[in-house]
Amino acid sequence: MMRTFAIGDIHGGLKALLQVLNKLELQEGDKLIFMGDYVDGWSESSHVIRLLIKLSQNFDCVFIKGNHDVWCLNWLKDSNDVNPSWYLHGGKETMESYAGFSEKEKQEHLTFLENLTLYFIDEENRLFLHAGFTSLHGVKRERYQEYFYLDRSLWEMLVSMDKNIGKDSVFYPKRIQHYKEIYIGHTPTTNYNEPNPMNIANVWNVDTGAAFKGRITGLNIDTKEFVQSDELPKLYPNETGRNK
Repeated sequence: MMRTFAIGDIHGGLKALLQVLNKLELQEGDKLIFMGDYVDGWSESSHVIRLLIKLSQNFDCVFIKGNHDVWCLNWLKDSNDVNPSWYLHGGKETMESYAGFSEKEKQEHLTFLENLTLYFIDEENRLFLHAGFTSLHGVKRERYQEYFYLDRSLWEMLVSMDKNIGKDSVFYPKRIQHYKEIYIGHTPTTNYNEPNPMNIANVWNVDTGAAFKGRITGLNIDTKEFVQSDELPKLYPNETGRNK
């Protein structure tokens, strides 16, 4: 039976990603949906992308575009394009991780990042995107594509509302009614003192704080069972990640 996993933000944590993949015990036919932010934070961003490219050769993979991936893409395209905010929030470590990489491999990584998708809707009308969206009519009517990897209003609105509000309530957010389920990353659940994936209404947040002091999560979207890596600071004891 085919399984589908949503894998939360990675932020250069190759060791943690390998732990998650090993715990999932992947089988032929499994689908992996990566929620974005593959880079920036821990020291192995370039190696994460290298692994993801190899994974896509053996498994059905969907790679969502995150905001950190956009910044890295711009730098790989033009080494003089160093966003100051990016540099301070993990970009420095990503740049350093490319030491020793050939121009050919950098080009392969650039191509990978250029081909990331803004969102994915599966055959059961489940939506996957990095951050959120604002259009009351759904993602296909979104005006600015940047919202897909930057918007926090969707999740913040849900956190502020009563999670027990059902679809029949006038308070149920209109923009999420178009989809059976929605899966996001971008805003760490650890911001809410929750180490595990969070579910509010029909939205699942699988960013469990790997960029900081949390873990990477792999969630089975059908059973809602999940596996997690160790906490990233334990895997990279001589680094700080984005814990500045």
